[in-house]
Amino acid sequence: MAVDKDKILQMFEQLTESSQQSAFDFMQYLAEKQNQLDWDDLAGLEPDAASLSQEEERQLNSEAGFVSWEDAMDELNLPTDIKS
Repeated sequence: MAVDKDKILQMFEQLTESSQQSAFDFMQYLAEKQNQLDWDDLAGLEPDAASLSQEEERQLNSEAGFVSWEDAMDELNLPTDIKS
C-alpha cells in the first residue's frame, strides 16, 4: 500500500505539539520494532556456542521458579496498583 508522505506531513503539522511528540514516539517505536526478530525468527535460529555464565547457570538450576509481578512487587514492598 502506497502512502502519500505529503499527506502524512500535512496531518502531522495539524497536531498539537504534545500530539506531535506522541506521533513521533510511535513512529520511532515502529521503526525499531520492524528490525527486531519475532518469536518465529528466533525459533529458527541455530543455538549459539557460548556457554552460560555462572549467574545464568545458577538461575537456570534455581528452585525458585517463576515469580509473578505482583509477588515481586509485594516482596519489595512496592505498590502493585499504579493508580494509588
